[in-house]
Amino acid sequence: MTMHASHFSFPNSRKEQGFTLIELIVAIGLFALVMLLASGAYLLMIGLNRQAQSIATGIDSLSFAIESMARDMRTGTNYGCGFSGGDCPNGGDRFSFTNAGGTDVSYSLSSGAIQLTTGSVTSTLTDPSVTVSSLTFYVVGTGKNDGQQAHVTVTIAGTVSYAAGKVEPFTVETGATMRGTDL
Repeated sequence: MTMHASHFSFPNSRKEQGFTLIELIVAIGLFALVMLLASGAYLLMIGLNRQAQSIATGIDSLSFAIESMARDMRTGTNYGCGFSGGDCPNGGDRFSFTNAGGTDVSYSLSSGAIQLTTGSVTSTLTDPSVTVSSLTFYVVGTGKNDGQQAHVTVTIAGTVSYAAGKVEPFTVETGATMRGTDL
């Protein structure tokens, strides 16, 4: 008894092959839904990446400004707070000193930016994406033979803008001690 493939059939099998129109519409609909969700997630990740990069750029700019200030302060002499000079343990809005090259330098807040004045030249240290709302200098030990090494603590508060109308607040504090002896 030999069986030929032409005589053999599976039970409940369809004679026509292929998909029905409804099966095809359901398959395409599911594929479109999965692709829509995947594309939405991808676009969301691109937006979050741009936001993170913008914040990082602003913070890097602020970090560079703070590091530049601290480096100059450490190598400077004749620390003074405000326009009158001397100590200001309760805080002041301006800090001045003589840098390693013998030039008078001061840091202050102007129009939401940290400004550096070297001699008669004024420049802005912070990026336009950074808005500084508070810049305070706490200076101690500026007097000669006062038994204290001159030290300045700087606190900075503000915001970093990363998109139209969106900002991220920050507060930073750093300090610098004059390297030369003041004792």
